[in-house]
Amino acid sequence: MTKEENQVPQNPTEMPQTVKALLQKPVELHLPTRHNLKLQQLVARINEHSELHTLWRVCNVTAVDRLRMTDHGPVHVQIITNIALKLLRLLIESGVQPSIVRDYGLQNEDAEIVVVLAALLHDVGMSIHRDDHERYSLFIAAPLIKELLTGLYEVPIGTVVLSETLHAIIAHRAGGHPLTLEAGIVRVADALDMAKGRSRIPFEAGVINIHSVSAAAIESLEIEHGDQKPVRLRVLMSNSAGIFQLDELLKEKLQGSGLEPYIEVEARIEGEEKKLIHTYHF
Repeated sequence: MTKEENQVPQNPTEMPQTVKALLQKPVELHLPTRHNLKLQQLVARINEHSELHTLWRVCNVTAVDRLRMTDHGPVHVQIITNIALKLLRLLIESGVQPSIVRDYGLQNEDAEIVVVLAALLHDVGMSIHRDDHERYSLFIAAPLIKELLTGLYEVPIGTVVLSETLHAIIAHRAGGHPLTLEAGIVRVADALDMAKGRSRIPFEAGVINIHSVSAAAIESLEIEHGDQKPVRLRVLMSNSAGIFQLDELLKEKLQGSGLEPYIEVEARIEGEEKKLIHTYHF
């Protein structure tokens, strides 16, 4: 191969579409940071972190382009990070104490840092492979977390935040066993990225099975204070097939999360039930 043949094209118009996507402006992270100054600084650092934004896009090459799965990139992590932060704040408002506060004497604001970092980094292992991606996420995330926390905490406290974050990342896997409130929140939040349009890639690609049909049946999700428990999840469905998403997927994530005493789930169909498929062949 000649030197000229080995060169990478310098003209963006000559580059493959995937490479162009990697060079696009990052999707800006928006979170309600409130009065948490550390979280404000963290979000600013993340929005300037080219490596992390590239990793999220690479995750989507694995998930969407190669496996025809749902989005596991910047949109997914932003959605579940906002969900996780809302769950945490609703629980705190109801008097539930985060584990990092109970066990280390830190603040609720530090629990927010753990939840945000874990939610943002829980799937970065997808950049390597779907199989066992939770474990791969650990060794990719660890140096990124250290870098992002530099100057925000003294080393001993930063080490605690790092460890708690990595625990929340690994505990989101199937069969994971969260030992902290923060880890349980991230685990449940990951299952709540189910609103209309978010889980329809396989269905729209023509894959007709209970997973794709039930995902297409979810219209919206509302998270609010509950009557019997601190948090109520209200799911609006267009078709009763959506029950599969709740019974087989959300319930699996909720069971063993430690959040069972705090979350109630309500699903309903408003108006006429929508027909999602007309015929089915196998």
